[in-house]
Amino acid sequence: MKNIKIAIIGLGYVGLPLARLFATKYNVVGFDINQKRVHELQLGMDVTLEVEEDILKAVLKTSNNEKNGLYCSSNLADIKDCNYYIVTVPTPIDKNNRPDLTPLYKASETVGKVLKKGAIVIYESTVYPGATEEECIPVLEKHSGLKFNKDFFAGYSPERINPGDKLHTVDKILKVTAGSTPEIGLKVNTLYASVITAGTHLAPTIKVAEAAKVIENSQRDINIAFVNELAKIFNLMDIDTHAVLEAAGTKWNFLPFKPGLVGGHCIGVDPYYLAQKAQEAGYHPEIILVGRRVNDSMGQYVASEVIKLMVRNDIRIKGANILNLGITFKENCPDVRNTKAVDVINQLKSYGTNLTIYDPWANPDEVQHEYNLKTFQQLPTGTFDAIILTVAHNAFLNMNLKALLNPNGILYDVKGVLKEQVHGRL
Repeated sequence: MKNIKIAIIGLGYVGLPLARLFATKYNVVGFDINQKRVHELQLGMDVTLEVEEDILKAVLKTSNNEKNGLYCSSNLADIKDCNYYIVTVPTPIDKNNRPDLTPLYKASETVGKVLKKGAIVIYESTVYPGATEEECIPVLEKHSGLKFNKDFFAGYSPERINPGDKLHTVDKILKVTAGSTPEIGLKVNTLYASVITAGTHLAPTIKVAEAAKVIENSQRDINIAFVNELAKIFNLMDIDTHAVLEAAGTKWNFLPFKPGLVGGHCIGVDPYYLAQKAQEAGYHPEIILVGRRVNDSMGQYVASEVIKLMVRNDIRIKGANILNLGITFKENCPDVRNTKAVDVINQLKSYGTNLTIYDPWANPDEVQHEYNLKTFQQLPTGTFDAIILTVAHNAFLNMNLKALLNPNGILYDVKGVLKEQVHGRL
């Protein structure tokens, strides 16, 4: 493992923690096209909050030299002498829920321009089985002029980052690895094994590794869809869903899933990648897409339940003041990618209500840019006709929410975490 120089392509929620980890043992260049992001990282600032300032500064280098550590750059020339390239760009879906591989194509084009003989390109982005070899490799070949598995090689090691989770950090999550040849698979596995304390699992092929990742999140999606459907049924029967799940959970093999909004960069996206590939192969997936439809409907469902409660409390809907607590896709994390809290908010706005969005974690500029919604990082003054806890940030759990309600106002708990009495919950 001598003379290794690693380029990490994309310094977001996945790329930066990985770059920081590799930089403890190797010479690493972190590359990102976002110059503002690179400048912040050079100062030791991570707005994603995935890597703490002191931990980041401990590995940072001020120049692209041969010493171990992390040098952050947006200059293509800084990665031209690397022999490992690890691509960690996002893989979103478009407005029609179809896979959008544009970031992968552009990242592959970038790597292809500097790719040298003998180099290994490893992809971490979640894709459908076959995407690395069928979609990314041709781009690398085109822009490098090199031949796959002769002049350069490929690997795949799907990311398993859990944003905001300080317990299950990248080094403590077992890593699946794979290579384009058996020999390259061993090299890729050895590279990751040198920094991942939780260990590695070498898959026989890249396609197997791709499939393993995409079904992880599809499985979670289907299980959450099941309990979301249970929540709808039990609400009609006036049964507390969370009490039912608590009782059922006393059996040793009951799976502890809870109802909720399913968004983010993984669970709400990855099943569509698998479904797309299945359809191309001639099979129309049923359970996967039904689960997606159930989960995608939950924002509208929550909004309609809130409106029903307001009507029962004789609250005039048009012009009603509603406080929404949280807009990130999960608790205690600034990540707003594909957040389904927006579905609740937009649905309530369609009734003519006035929405105030309070989230101490979310960047107001980012939310404005992505969703055209105004948010506050400080609790607004005044009282409200309805309050919805949409995201279970710790900051919300000990608030005196009843004090923020008008006399006949309602409190709705999407996450089922509030200890005080609520008027409704999912």
